[in-house]
Amino acid sequence: MIERYLLRYFLAVVDSGTFTAAAAQANVSQPTLSAGIAKLEREAGAKLFRRSSQRVELTEAGAQFAVHARRIEREFNLAQAAISGIAQPATLRLGVLTTIASAEVARLVARLRAEAPGLAIELVEGNAGALAQHLARGRIELALTAVQGDAGSEVEALRSEPYLLALPVTHALAAETALPGEALAGETMIVRRSCEALPETSRYFTRRGIRPSFALRTPNDDRALAMVAAGLGATVVPASHRHPGVANPALIGFDLRRTLVLVRGEDAREGMAAVVEAVRGVFGASCVEGG
Repeated sequence: MIERYLLRYFLAVVDSGTFTAAAAQANVSQPTLSAGIAKLEREAGAKLFRRSSQRVELTEAGAQFAVHARRIEREFNLAQAAISGIAQPATLRLGVLTTIASAEVARLVARLRAEAPGLAIELVEGNAGALAQHLARGRIELALTAVQGDAGSEVEALRSEPYLLALPVTHALAAETALPGEALAGETMIVRRSCEALPETSRYFTRRGIRPSFALRTPNDDRALAMVAAGLGATVVPASHRHPGVANPALIGFDLRRTLVLVRGEDAREGMAAVVEAVRGVFGASCVEGG
């Protein structure tokens, strides 16, 4: 029989990505954790992790085991709470795409706090690939993410939005409703490193002979927009990203759109209707347009 502490060691490695971080999370030494994982693999009869110099990745067997391990740990906690007579609050583990505007995520959290005060909320950030992995491994129950173009049949589309320029309101071109890429010749740019449209944005400017200098490369969209407002440079953002002191003309010829979608994991509980309605209310089916 697999002992519970081995499941906890395993899930700590899955969530943290390294044995060192997992040992700290589990409050044990790294040799103790490594010995525990080795014992678990012997009992499971399969290698659960591929180890490299930088990260630890799940094998196919490990990915399958992770779903069951997460479910067992969750059920154990619920059973323990029931025996002790302590009510276990329901927990929403929501994955959020890094490039979704912070203001909208904050509105969703505030709405959930008001409409479901007994719900504990855990937000897990990541890019689309990381969120898909979290869903597959049971780390999260729902994911707010994005696809380019139309959403497939397996997800719920929330809204579609274009990408716009972000210029300081003091810029000479800030009052324009739309600008060609060529108008940015000689401008200094800010790179949003987490942007899912970054390759397409780069190709758009390169095809027009625009090779700007870069004043900042950051994974933090709030930092990028604050620096645009301060006059450090220009960037390209989804239409839902608004910031004081920033103007958002359309970018002529850049027709890429993203569709925000809600994806449910296998462990998403049936009683999440209120959560789903809150997500729809904040991220709505209405189309966000530039201008």
